[in-house]
Amino acid sequence: MAEKLEMAIAEKRMTFHGLSWQAYKQIANALSASSHARLAYDNGTLEILMPLELHEFSRMMFEFFIRILVTELGLKVKTMGSTTLDREDLLRAVEPDNAYYFQNQPLVSGRNVSISQDPPPDLVIEIDITHTNIQKLSLYAALGVPEFWRYNGEILRIYQLDRLQQEYIEVETSPTFPQVPKTRLYQFLAEARQDEINAEVNLRKWIRAMITN
Repeated sequence: MAEKLEMAIAEKRMTFHGLSWQAYKQIANALSASSHARLAYDNGTLEILMPLELHEFSRMMFEFFIRILVTELGLKVKTMGSTTLDREDLLRAVEPDNAYYFQNQPLVSGRNVSISQDPPPDLVIEIDITHTNIQKLSLYAALGVPEFWRYNGEILRIYQLDRLQQEYIEVETSPTFPQVPKTRLYQFLAEARQDEINAEVNLRKWIRAMITN
């Protein structure tokens, strides 16, 4: 019961309907000084999210998890964080919790990304513990994001984009990290709630053992 109470106050959300793209941009510019509010706009619907502790803890632990995997597996990465992914031509814009380039990292390395000209991030992660009025699957599919992780505080769902149908298919393992099961992420999150450093040490040991075997 205590965990459920924590999840209930993980985020605060405000939703506005019937807003033009110009109205969205005005609000986004007005809130640009705030490092906490995150916006998502989808064809007239604007949601403003204010993350609280559980949301931010989860976001940071996912970031650590990805960073450890990338380092130990010897991959290249360009981290986008919550950089706004906006496409006026699609009337969609979003500030994800975490976003990364892996496969397309060489295409965007060493410079700022232009979402209208460059490929979208290879992986986007969203922490949605409370209800959202934004259809995240259709939003990120429209932006062409190949892989989308969504975590509700208990369960991670992994989606891979079907480019032909332009919609997501839920898969059990990450196309980017096929050797890492969800259970290892759950273990890392549980350990991190008690001791983040110990969780990192154990994860690195696990990855090194997996590589060796």
